[in-house]
Amino acid sequence: MLALLATLAIQALVSMTVLTPPVLAALAAPDLGIASERIGLFTAVVYAGAIMSSASSGALLARVGPLRLSQWCLLFCAVGIGTASLAFIPAIVLGAVLMGLGYGPVTPASSHILIRQTVPQRRSLVFSVKQTGVPLGGALAGFVAAPLALLVGWQGAALSVAGASLVLALAVEPLRARFDEDNVGRVAAGSPLAGIRLVLRTPALRRLALSSTSFAATQLSLATFLVTFLTERVGIPLVTAGIVMAVAQASGVVGRILLGWVADRLLRPGRVLALLGIGMATASVATGLISSTWPAPAIFAATALLGLTGLSWNGVYLAEVAAIAPPGAAGAATGGALSVTFLGIVLGPALFSAVVSLSGSYTLGFSIVAAASLVGGLRVWSVGRPRDLRSA
Repeated sequence: MLALLATLAIQALVSMTVLTPPVLAALAAPDLGIASERIGLFTAVVYAGAIMSSASSGALLARVGPLRLSQWCLLFCAVGIGTASLAFIPAIVLGAVLMGLGYGPVTPASSHILIRQTVPQRRSLVFSVKQTGVPLGGALAGFVAAPLALLVGWQGAALSVAGASLVLALAVEPLRARFDEDNVGRVAAGSPLAGIRLVLRTPALRRLALSSTSFAATQLSLATFLVTFLTERVGIPLVTAGIVMAVAQASGVVGRILLGWVADRLLRPGRVLALLGIGMATASVATGLISSTWPAPAIFAATALLGLTGLSWNGVYLAEVAAIAPPGAAGAATGGALSVTFLGIVLGPALFSAVVSLSGSYTLGFSIVAAASLVGGLRVWSVGRPRDLRSA
């Protein structure tokens, strides 16, 4: 329980830091002299940095241990969002890179801690609970960062989030003796690309990772563009749009816990992921059709469904990656798999941004990510722990 609580808190703060800039985009854009939909390019840079650091997670875990690595993740994210708040383009790009370097290893580090302390019968549920930190961080960005920006400005809100990350990095220091001492040195450092090679040569891991790119594109398109879409195209006030995003993220929290239990007890993980792909495709199309004529309950319902499906796949996915990985290589395999996953995060928001910029249509952007989600879901229909463990 202590390991779960610590990794959940770290995941939530890192995710809040990464998801705060999209919430603040509408306020920051006039000061920067750029269109707010260009926030997709910022997100792409963040996850390009995450690809590099995630691929090196196995080596980093061996050198410093999972909790120390998590502290470094919090530090890099804090410095990154603080640098971006300087409000000129080179600083923003540098801040995005630093945030990405901090975001990449945080999930492999937590997987390395949790896989050793979780029985197989509860693995999907425990990993899903830990991964609720991602939508929880998004909910905090919506509930906290948006109102705070109206009180102290978008730069003050960004610096406040940075401060919270630094405080948590210091707060978990007493846990290092418990979680790092038994982990350092047990995983061979190897090549920074060893995790990616492991994923690509293992059929089950390869299928999971490739499908996750589609799911990740949908998840980050929601996190990156929902508030801007609602404020600029639908005409909803910023605070209300932040609440809509927070509700969508909270739906993801509920979905991750529920579907983690389902994947452990009722359906094989591949079936769960496939049904989520179909659901997020449907919800993406519905969200893209929202207009100023929609009543508030319908807007909340459509976006909550997108949050429930588009934010609920991660725990089931990561638990399956850790289960299929060779003994002692859960962190390296997770890092390699996430490097592939992050390709969808890099390409998805960037493509979404380009589509909106060229066509002026958010509906088309949401429809494209819907198609990608559907394809990704169909690819993993037959993935399941017993079959894949025999074939891997």
